Amino acid sequence: MAGPTDKKSFNPPSVRVPFGQYNHGLYVPPGASLLVTSGQLGIRPDDTIPPDVTGQAEVCFEAIAAILKEADMGFEDVIRISGFVTRREDFADYMAVRDRYTGALKPVSTLLVVGGFTRPEFLVEVEVTAAKVF
Repeated sequence: MAGPTDKKSFNPPSVRVPFGQYNHGLYVPPGASLLVTSGQLGIRPDDTIPPDVTGQAEVCFEAIAAILKEADMGFEDVIRISGFVTRREDFADYMAVRDRYTGALKPVSTLLVVGGFTRPEFLVEVEVTAAKVF
């Protein structure tokens, strides 16, 4: 098992290898600080919205980066990412952005196709859980 300050990934040989840059499980030791974000949409502070999923995903991850920073954390502390896209064909573009932001220890990840968001121009939403180990 992991030590008192270590996060550890789990990808048992009895489970199919992950489809992308994520782990099936992560162990977070007792005493870690936990941060959970709301879903972030691809809308900038000036209310502009990029027209494509790549641009919107970048806005989502930049918003998450700002939240993490304010909590004295970074993407190396992210243990779970949940992504939601409106089109199956946007998987690869979303995952390319996600993979640029995640740290060396890949978080667990879920990606779902959804029917839509609160406004039709939104194409992606992302939420994370982070745990900082001291």
